[in-house]
Amino acid sequence: MSAPQGGVRLAVCAEMVYLDLPFEERVRRITDRGFDVELWDTRRHDTGKLAATGATFSSMTGYSAGSVIDPDSAADVLRTAAELIPTALELGASRMVVHPAALIDGLAARPAYRSAGRMWLTGLRTLEKLGALGERHGITFVLENLNTAVDHPGIPLARAKDTLDLVEGAGHPNVKMMLDLYHAQIGEGNLIELLRRAQPHIGEVQVADVPGRCEPGTGEINYPAVARALAEIGYEGTVGLEAWAESDSDLALDRFRAAFTVEASGLRPRP
Repeated sequence: MSAPQGGVRLAVCAEMVYLDLPFEERVRRITDRGFDVELWDTRRHDTGKLAATGATFSSMTGYSAGSVIDPDSAADVLRTAAELIPTALELGASRMVVHPAALIDGLAARPAYRSAGRMWLTGLRTLEKLGALGERHGITFVLENLNTAVDHPGIPLARAKDTLDLVEGAGHPNVKMMLDLYHAQIGEGNLIELLRRAQPHIGEVQVADVPGRCEPGTGEINYPAVARALAEIGYEGTVGLEAWAESDSDLALDRFRAAFTVEASGLRPRP
């Protein structure tokens, strides 16, 4: 799928839409609608069948154990990331997502409610090593911010401010930020200024509305204004819909695309 210069590329998380369809069919449906595809844990799926769909995969979960910031388990992040790289290469996924902590069904595996200096140091060292690993294989590891008020309690250094500081501190071209605006709105707000501040370090932007984590236009976030801000800062990367469909998945994808159109924002989605 070729893409002209300028504009953004739009992706949709296959884990959260078309839930009545088999997974490979979800991927095909998203692709037929003209979007790239985001994946979570690829170990649950037949990656050969996924590759055979011809989809363009934007990102996938990049580890299966450990915590980037935990001295006792950071090595597990590095080990499992290396184990998953062949899958990323098979699928052509150029970004692998990591989080500030180990998650089990979205919840902190080892809840902690205060950060410590050793967490920062461990996070920086782990990201540096992930960057070196990614560089060898043409992969970018993206650290995703999370919210601790609603979805992910007990995860230190999860706020967008903290994940951005970690990415900046690692200072590696193969380590970027997965800037999730749904989580950032719950945790911090001030999204447009956050985009401007994070711009040099963004590997991908994820969107969903608040409350409810459904598609743009169903909650309080002014996504056309966000899209205009992306155009103003010259962002030409991927914007991914990581959201449930409020009612109908086709409508959710239509609303997502509409929030990032020339008319609404000055952005031009890339085919």
